[in-house]
Amino acid sequence: MKKPELLAPAGDLEKLKIALLYGADAVFIGGKQFSLRARASNFDMPVIAEGCRFAKSLGKKVFVTVNILPKEDDLEGLVPYLQALEKSGVDAIIVASTAVLLAARNHTHLEVHLSTQQSVTNGTSVNFWGKAGYARVVLARELTLEEIAKVRGVTDTELEVFIHGGMCVSYSGKCTLSNTMTDRDANRGGCAHSCRWDYRLSEEGRSIGPDDTPFAMSSKDLQSLQHIEKLMRIGVDALKIEGRMKSIHYIATVVSTYRHLIDAYHAGRRVDLPAYVIELAKAENRLTSDGFLGGMTRPESQLYNMRSEQPSQAFAGIVRAYDVKNHTALVEQRNLFTTGDSLEVLSPQGVKAPFVVGDMFDEEGFKVTVARHPKQRLIFTVPYPLEPYDLLRRTNHADSVVTHDKT
Repeated sequence: MKKPELLAPAGDLEKLKIALLYGADAVFIGGKQFSLRARASNFDMPVIAEGCRFAKSLGKKVFVTVNILPKEDDLEGLVPYLQALEKSGVDAIIVASTAVLLAARNHTHLEVHLSTQQSVTNGTSVNFWGKAGYARVVLARELTLEEIAKVRGVTDTELEVFIHGGMCVSYSGKCTLSNTMTDRDANRGGCAHSCRWDYRLSEEGRSIGPDDTPFAMSSKDLQSLQHIEKLMRIGVDALKIEGRMKSIHYIATVVSTYRHLIDAYHAGRRVDLPAYVIELAKAENRLTSDGFLGGMTRPESQLYNMRSEQPSQAFAGIVRAYDVKNHTALVEQRNLFTTGDSLEVLSPQGVKAPFVVGDMFDEEGFKVTVARHPKQRLIFTVPYPLEPYDLLRRTNHADSVVTHDKT
C-alpha cells in the first residue's frame, strides 16, 4: 500500500511549524501576492525563507499557492516574485493559470502543481497537464473514490486529493456569488462566503418561503477518515487538508489525527476508526460529511437552514517551555481555564493522560486562579515532561457535539 504525502495548510509561521511538527510531510502557504486567500495572514518573502529553512531542518517541504486566476494587470511582477520564491527554498508552487505555469517554466526551476481551480475530473486532462509541465494535479473535489481510481489507472502524473476542510458549494471553487453580491472576487482572493449567509425567498417583496425560515446554500465541511485506506490503496500521491484560516489547535488536531491513521494503515496495524473520529471532533466547529468521495451527495450533506458554527473553547494554551528540574510548564493562554480544571496534552506523539491544574503563577511570580487574559504566560506543575508547541485542552469542558453525515 502506497504511503501518501500528507499536505497541511499554514496561514502564518507558527501554524507552519505546528503543521510540520504534528505530522504533515509538507505545508502549503500563501504569499502576499498571487494567492487566493487575501484575508489570511500570509507570508512575506523573509518569512517564507524562514519557513523553508524550518521545513528542511525536518526533511519536509513548503509549497506556495500562486493560484490566482489573473487578469492582464495582475501579472505585473510575477516573474521576479517566482524567482524570489525559488531563491527562498520553496519546493513547489500551486498554480491555476497557464500564464503562471509558463512564467515558472521559462524563468525558474520550480516544481509546479495544478490547482483544483482547474476542475480536473478525468485522466485525459491529467495527462494533458502533465505533458504541459505540471508535476502534480490536484483533482476536483467532485470525484468519487471509484472515479479517482479510474483516473489513477490511466496516468502516471502525481495525483492530490482533498480529504478534510471547507467545501465550496460551487464547482471546485468556481463561484461568482461573492463577486456579484459584494464585489469581492472569490477567484482572485476575496471570497465573502456568500453561500453561508441567511437567505429568504420572496416575490415582489412578499415572502414565499415555508414559515419564512432563512436558509443557506453552503455544503458541510469535508471529513474523510473512513476513506483514507481506500485512497491509499488507489495509489493517490498526496492527501490534502484545507484551512489556512484555521487555528493552531485545529491544525494540530486534524494533522495529527490523519498522520496517525495513515501510519497505522501503512504499518498494517488494527485501526479503531471511531477513536479517530472522536479525536478529530475535538477541533471541529462545523458539521461534516464525506463530500462526493462516497458517491453523489444527499441533502444531508448541505447546511440549508442548519447553521453549524460552534466555536470550541476547549483549547486552553500552548506550551512554550518546560522546567525538568521543577516539573513546571510555561504555558501561553489561548482560552479561559482555572485551577482545578482537568487538562490533557496534545503532542506530536499523540494525546497524553489528563492532569489537574494546581497552583498557577504569572511570570512575575504572582499567584492566579483564573487564566483569563489572552496570551498571558502562566507557570504551573505538570506531572510529566512537555515540549514547546505541545497543546493543552480542557477535558471537563462541555463542548457542543459536531455531527458527521456519511453520504
